[in-house]
Formats: sequence, C-alpha cells, structure tokens
Amino acid sequence: MRTISMLATGFILVPLVAIVAYVVVNGWGWLDPEFLVSAPVNDIHGGALTAILGSLQLVPMATLIAAPVGILGGIFVSEIATPRVAAAIRFAADVMVGLPSIVIGVFCYAILVVPFKTFSAAAGIAALAVIMVPVILRNTEEILRLVPASVREGGLALGLPRWRTIMTVVIRAGFGGLVTGIILAVARASGETAPLLLTALGSRLVNVGEIDKPMDSLPTFIYTNSGQPSPVLVGQAWAAALLLLVFVLVANITVRLLAARRGSGRS
Repeated sequence: MRTISMLATGFILVPLVAIVAYVVVNGWGWLDPEFLVSAPVNDIHGGALTAILGSLQLVPMATLIAAPVGILGGIFVSEIATPRVAAAIRFAADVMVGLPSIVIGVFCYAILVVPFKTFSAAAGIAALAVIMVPVILRNTEEILRLVPASVREGGLALGLPRWRTIMTVVIRAGFGGLVTGIILAVARASGETAPLLLTALGSRLVNVGEIDKPMDSLPTFIYTNSGQPSPVLVGQAWAAALLLLVFVLVANITVRLLAARRGSGRS
C-alpha cells in the first residue's frame, strides 16, 4: 500500500511539474522590460502592458464587490438563517461554484453588454465578481462554523448584542480563514478567460480607470496571442502565462502561510 500511495503521489506531481516547467521554459526568454512596460504595437514590437494593467484593475475591483457580499452571505448562512434557508442558500452556492464560467459570461453578456451595445470592463468585473461570490460565501460559512460556541457565548455573556458579537468576536476568531477564502477566489478569477472574452473583450489600447470601455487582461492576451502565426506573439503568450502562473503560485503560497499561522495561533 505504501508503494501504491507513492506511485499515486508521483502520478499527481508529474503533470504539475511538467506544466510548470514547460511554461517556465517557453515563457522565461520572452520576459524582458519591453514586454512588461510596452503596449502591443505589431507582430514584432510591443508587450503586454495593456493586459497587465487590465488584470490589475479587473481582479481587485471584482474582489471589492465579491468579498463583502460573500462574507456577509456566509455570516447570514452560518449565524442567522434558519436551517431550511441555510440549506437552500448552501445548495445554490454549491451549484454556482460548479457552474461553467462561460455560462456566467453569457449571462453577463446578455444583461450588461447587449443592452448597452458595447463591451466594457464593468461587465467583466461583474462576471468575475459573480464567480468569486459563492466561493467566498461557502468558505466563510465553513470557517465560522469552526469557531467554538464558547466564543459566541462569551461575547453574549459580556452583554454584547448578537450582531456585535458576530462582527467583533466571531469574525475576528476566523479572520485568517476568511482571508484565505478571498485569496483562493482571487486566484480562480485571475485565470478566467471565457467570461472576459464575452464582456471586457480585450483591447490593444492602454485603459486605466475607464471601466465603460473594453479592457485587456492576461487570460485574454494569452488566448488571443497563442493562436497567431507570429512566433513573437506566441512567445509573448507564453510569457503572459508565466506571469499568471507566478501570481497563482504566490496566491496559493500565501494561503498556506496564513493557514500555518492560523494553526500555530490556535496551538
């Protein structure tokens, strides 16, 4: 059984190491100052500045929308809702988590692009926020359920109202886990391509702050350039994939460190 377990572990690690190594080998040589600070010009010159700036705007803005909604929803399910209502919300959130992202993209396209007759970063932000909310909600619920009942009872015994006990005692006890859930949702949203193709679309122009216009992103940049006949554009797609991979790896490492700190704090 030990040998079988080791073989299974190797079977899991080999594809992961192969993917990371392949992206690094193909993308490292294209990471240069021009790629990081220049907008796309033609098939030979230019870089991914528009995509980098786009991702740095789309994902944080979506997080600002999704994090409060997801956390408050998780608090409601865990602390306030009746068992029947909590079960219904939990089921809906689980369905949303498993829903293909392109379906969410089509939905946001229908309600935010078609009526206004233009693609926009705002529609892309909404699509990413819809993807992130159920992930944060379910994580928040699970984290708050791990907080001992004695913590709640202690706050109530001190005369605190229930809402204040939840906001200042329960949430503080599970703060590390809440941050972990937000980071995991950010890591998932950062790599979504289909919803952004249907909403933000992409653009070769630098767009900073104009959310009513199309905006590029790293996933869209990778999708667009990887299918071009120019080897320069394909190389830039690999470089953008490497940037995105580094971001996701950093996010996951951050989650591990937060979880480790949370565990040591409990000890």
